[in-house]
Amino acid sequence: MKKITCLHPQWLIPVEPHATVLTQHALVMTDDKISALMPSAQAYQQHADAEHIVLDKHALLPGFINLHAHSAMCLLRGLADDLSLMDWLNHHIWPAEKQHVSDEFVFDGSVQAMAEMIRGGTTTVNDMYFYHQAVARASVHSGMRTVVGCSILEFPTGYANDADDYLQKAIEAYQAFAGQNGVDFRLAPHAPYTVADATFKKIVALSDQHQLGLHCHIHETLDEVAESVKLHGVRPLQRLHNLGLLSSKLIAAHVVHASDEEIVLLQKTGVHIAHNPASNLKLASGFARIHDMQNAGINVGIGTDGSASNNKLDLLGDVRMAALLSKAESGNPTALNAAAALEMATLSGARALGMGDRIGSLVAGKQADIIAIDLSALETQPVYDPISQIIYAAGREQVSHVWVDGRCLMKNRELTTMQIHALEDKARWWQARIATQSN
Repeated sequence: MKKITCLHPQWLIPVEPHATVLTQHALVMTDDKISALMPSAQAYQQHADAEHIVLDKHALLPGFINLHAHSAMCLLRGLADDLSLMDWLNHHIWPAEKQHVSDEFVFDGSVQAMAEMIRGGTTTVNDMYFYHQAVARASVHSGMRTVVGCSILEFPTGYANDADDYLQKAIEAYQAFAGQNGVDFRLAPHAPYTVADATFKKIVALSDQHQLGLHCHIHETLDEVAESVKLHGVRPLQRLHNLGLLSSKLIAAHVVHASDEEIVLLQKTGVHIAHNPASNLKLASGFARIHDMQNAGINVGIGTDGSASNNKLDLLGDVRMAALLSKAESGNPTALNAAAALEMATLSGARALGMGDRIGSLVAGKQADIIAIDLSALETQPVYDPISQIIYAAGREQVSHVWVDGRCLMKNRELTTMQIHALEDKARWWQARIATQSN
C-alpha cells in the first residue's frame, strides 16, 4: 500500500519555475516521490486519509546539493589552519592522512559529516576521498544521497600504491555498490598537478566504459597554473582538454583562475563548475569569476570543500557568501540574486551530477528530497520575500525537517537515522588519537 504524506508549509518554493513562491499550497509525497503540488484545501479533500504535516512557519524547498566535499576530513577540522594551500597539503594534511586515514576513519568521519550536512539542509553530497566503500556505507547508514568520488593520484597513500591501484579500487567499489539506492560513483583524479597524462587517458577510457562522471580540482591557485605552463607548456585546462577530459561529464572544482578564453572553452565543452567560496577565501586562492561564467552559460553549483579547509559543511552559509562575493567581484549589486543563488545550491548542482531530472526542484515525478526552514525566529522577521530571507538572513540551525527519497532524516531538528551523542563521543575519540599520535 502506498504511503501518502501531504506537507503544508507557509511558503512553497519549488525552484522551478524560477523564483516562484506558492502560498496556501501543499506538496504531496507518495512513497519516495513528489506526486503533486496543489492548493492545501484540495490536498485535504483529495487525500483525507493521508498524513498531513502542517509547517505554518516554514518555507519548503528542495534539499541543498553540496557539489564538492571531502566528508571524512571533518575529523581533521582545525588541525592546520591559516596556511597556504601547498603548505597546508604537503606539511600538514597529507602527513596526517598518511598516518591516520583508514576504512574506520573514513566511515566515522563521513557519518559525522553527513549528520552535520543533513542538519544544515544538505540532502546530496558529491564527495571525493579514499576508502570509497566506507563512504558508500556511510551513505547507506545516514540515508543521505551520495556521489562517491574515487580519488586517483600517482603517489602512494595508506589506501593505494599507485594510479593503477587507485583505479582498480575505484571500479571494485563501483561494482560492489551497483544498484544501491542513493549511492552513485564518479572517478575523481585529484588535480592536474598530481595526475600524469597517461593516467588521465586511462580515466577517460574507464569513464566512457562504465558511464562514470568525473570530478577534479582545477585552476585552484595561480601557482598550479604557473607550474603547468613550466612543466607542460600549457595551462591546466588546455592540457586536460588535449587529453579529452573536458566534457559535460566533468565537475571542475574551484576554477578560481580562468581567462576569457578558458571561460569560452568551459562553456563549449559543457564542463560544470563547483564553486567553493569559503575554502577559496580561507586558503587565499582568489576570487572565481562566477558572474562571468554564468553569463557565458556555464552551469555553476556550490561546494563546501572539506571542513579541514572551510571549516564548516554549511552550504546555506556558503550560498550567501557566493552571492555576496559575486556582487563584489563583478562590481554589480544585481549579480547572483537570491533566487539565482538558491538555484545554484539546488537545481544547478543536480544538473552537474546528471540528476536534474530526479532532484534539485520540487516537481511532480522527482524524488522527494525536501527540506523545511523555520523562518519564525526574530532573526528572520519580518518576511517580505522568503527566498531573499533564506539566502541573506537564515542560518542552518533554522532547518527543521529533511527528507531524502521521502524518508524523514530529521524531524524538528532531531536526526532519525543517527545519534548525536554517539557521533560526539566518536569525534572526541578521534581527536584524542590524532592529537596524541601527531605530537
